[in-house]
Amino acid sequence: MPVTSRNQTTALERLNARENARPRVAVHKFSSCDGCQLAFINAGEALLELAQLVEIVHFAEAGPMDPEAAVDIAFVEGSISTPEEAERIQAVRSNSRFLVSLGACATSGGLQALRNFNADGATGWTEAVYAQPEFINSLDTATPVAEHVKVDLELWGCPVNARQVFQAVRQLLFGVAPVVDKDKLCVECKRQQHVCVLVARGIPCMGPVTHTGCGALCPAFGRDCYACFGPAENPNTASLSRRFEGLGLLPEAVAQRFHFINSHAPAFRAEWLAWKERS
Repeated sequence: MPVTSRNQTTALERLNARENARPRVAVHKFSSCDGCQLAFINAGEALLELAQLVEIVHFAEAGPMDPEAAVDIAFVEGSISTPEEAERIQAVRSNSRFLVSLGACATSGGLQALRNFNADGATGWTEAVYAQPEFINSLDTATPVAEHVKVDLELWGCPVNARQVFQAVRQLLFGVAPVVDKDKLCVECKRQQHVCVLVARGIPCMGPVTHTGCGALCPAFGRDCYACFGPAENPNTASLSRRFEGLGLLPEAVAQRFHFINSHAPAFRAEWLAWKERS
């Protein structure tokens, strides 16, 4: 059960009254695959260094358990896809000075947001997958955290880039507004001198409309970008779609390029709908 707003306020007041204490950090899981939490754990020495700067009070994947603790920074992984999560995210927000949504599920709904396009919501899927779907208490939609509470910083990616996470933590702790690279993936490819798979090989790459952050991992191996880091700032999705069509993709295939990990992101959702109507 979520604590009352009076208790939440008292908890934050106690947090603010501390003297010479390390900042407190929590990592909360909602509907997700845990991949972004693993980005923390796999950071190795960087995580140990962070633990010396802050007090990690809740991080179920790593051990500490105190989900109702008042904290300076709360990281939230996962989309909101159940009634319980819709309530719990309110408590997390009330107990946090800064709230950071972590990864594609938290920032755009993730793969589970594909249910948002079903006329019957989640019902059809649960009935097809589970032997006793009546025990599944799920919302008809899976939505990003920002559709439910105020989010101070969004870190996109599937999974998130651990370097960006630790950089954001340090900036927040020193009272500096975090700076997130907003370049498109194509810029990162050029920095690393990768051959453009779209121009040179005619592969339908999502790089021109995708937010950088992965280090151009797929193009580095001659593969097209799948837009794991979501839409870039001011993405020209219509122009890229026409380029895909020029490569010989049928309307259904063009639509599918935008109907993946970040399908609920407004720019990708609109482009998918436009091409789905033509298929």
